[in-house]
Amino acid sequence: MAIMEHAYYASFGYHVTNFFACSSRCGTPEDLKSLIDAAHGMGLQVLMDVVHSHASSNILDGINHFDGTDNQYFHAGERGYHRLWDSRCFDYGSWEVLRFLLSNLRWWMDEYHFDGFRFDGVTSMLYTHHGVGMSFSGDYREYFGMQVDIDACVYLMLANDLLHTFYPGVALTIAEDVSGMPTLCRPVAEGGLGFDFRLAMAIPDKWIELLKRSDDDWDMGNIVFTLTNRRYKEMAVAYCESHDQALVGDKTIAFWLMDKEMYDFMACSSPPNLLVDRGIALHKMIRLITYGLGGEAYLNFMGNEFGHPEWIDFPREGNNFSYHHARRRWDLADNPSLKYKFLQQFDINMHELDTKHPFCRPNNHQWVVLAHHDDHVIAFERGDRLLFVFNFHPTRSYNDYRIGVWWPGKYSIVLDTDSWDTGGQGRVHWDVTHVAAKSPWHGRPNYLQLYLPCRTAQVYFCFEMEGTQVVDVEAHAGKRHEGLQPPVEDAAVDADSSSGANADLQGTGQTADPSKLDAAPESQTRTQIADALDQTECAPVRVDESPVEASSDLVGATATPTESAPAHEDTTRNTSTEDRPSGADRREPSERRRRGLFGRWG
Repeated sequence: MAIMEHAYYASFGYHVTNFFACSSRCGTPEDLKSLIDAAHGMGLQVLMDVVHSHASSNILDGINHFDGTDNQYFHAGERGYHRLWDSRCFDYGSWEVLRFLLSNLRWWMDEYHFDGFRFDGVTSMLYTHHGVGMSFSGDYREYFGMQVDIDACVYLMLANDLLHTFYPGVALTIAEDVSGMPTLCRPVAEGGLGFDFRLAMAIPDKWIELLKRSDDDWDMGNIVFTLTNRRYKEMAVAYCESHDQALVGDKTIAFWLMDKEMYDFMACSSPPNLLVDRGIALHKMIRLITYGLGGEAYLNFMGNEFGHPEWIDFPREGNNFSYHHARRRWDLADNPSLKYKFLQQFDINMHELDTKHPFCRPNNHQWVVLAHHDDHVIAFERGDRLLFVFNFHPTRSYNDYRIGVWWPGKYSIVLDTDSWDTGGQGRVHWDVTHVAAKSPWHGRPNYLQLYLPCRTAQVYFCFEMEGTQVVDVEAHAGKRHEGLQPPVEDAAVDADSSSGANADLQGTGQTADPSKLDAAPESQTRTQIADALDQTECAPVRVDESPVEASSDLVGATATPTESAPAHEDTTRNTSTEDRPSGADRREPSERRRRGLFGRWG
């Protein structure tokens, strides 16, 4: 973000004054090239936030009135001025403007070796009203009419066609569009605008809306609808928050959840605080359900992975040009005495799950099994044999909660928001194997009975499918995991944690005693344990066939889930992930921890 040169720092880089220069605030052009080369050396793609929707209205240092007129690059008169942004709007019908903008894209690709672009302000480009004061309902009359800027649509088609033609298999384009324009992410050859992804901008807005009221009042059906409300065969990037939510005047998700309590109770040695405990639990759940259900890719905004407090504010007249909040506190996540480490560890766990069992991918199987309003329970299938289960209820835990599943066989837990290594209570034990019962439930041919602690989420994997040769020996429930025991440095368990950890196991009548679980030797650190797990080899047998879709009528005896449009159950995996060498992720502990600092495209 904010790569193109801009005179006004507080514009966050969106009032561009020089389209062919990188911002001098962060170094030289050679420094930027070195940064991109270093990222490529780590296997990372680098996308640039390109601003072709408008330009700075500055005359002395910008391109406004460059030849003495107001219409060399922009529309003349009122149409060429964006009142809300105090900026100039391009005339995409001008051949010279098209040459200027298209050459600008290729220059950034050739000179700096960017891997693609996130196009800013696409909604403003697509419509002559710039989306100002509009509330898009999905009615097609909102997308096709005289209010659509056809010249802008043609420019976006040309831009995407140029990038995908000259840089095949490299260039990735993402549109920031809040309107839901149809065919935005379909190929130009089909008549679409040609983007690869669109930002799912309704999702972060929905989370901020929900966080302003008690989670007792959250509507599970509405959450599922927002996360799955995307156009067929048009890929979306899901995210929980971005600069739009974290700017001054608003708060990060963590700050909405915990507010000023973060200043006094985020130390591991601090006394328990209900608001902080609630915030950490919901922060993990919000990220996981967004990652699992919100789209075909996942975006992490800087600091969201470890629950960064406060907001972002650039120096301006309103804050006496202070730089105090124009930064991110990366040291918080690296401090072992603070609870931010738990939130970052969960981010690492999520990415490792997606690496081993890809679920956030295009054309992946997705089926909403359950969205129960009164129970505050959401369950869905995603990817190859993964079941996600969320219990958002603030106080009520459920024993033997029955949930329909497609795949018959044995299931084990592979991710838990309540695991000890992420600051949880370890109430769900990893050494339990769940066997699917052959009886229809929630419109699925089988069901599981699970223990669902309040304010937690779990992901289960069918590691052994009945009637097939599909067996994943590493995913067997007997495999050791840090979630099986409390942290070594805090062996004592208080009464509340003990009662939660000793909850009845599903269908067995047994109880778990944390004191009897094997503890890791004190000399063996958590990082060493994680590295040891990374060395464990697995020999999964490939799936014989893709599952056949079941009925879309999801009706259960105990729940009335939200209906979901039938998903095409194409379980084809991303070959770039499957073909990765087995040792590709065996990095040093410091590198593995850094992986949690940045979002990864699905």
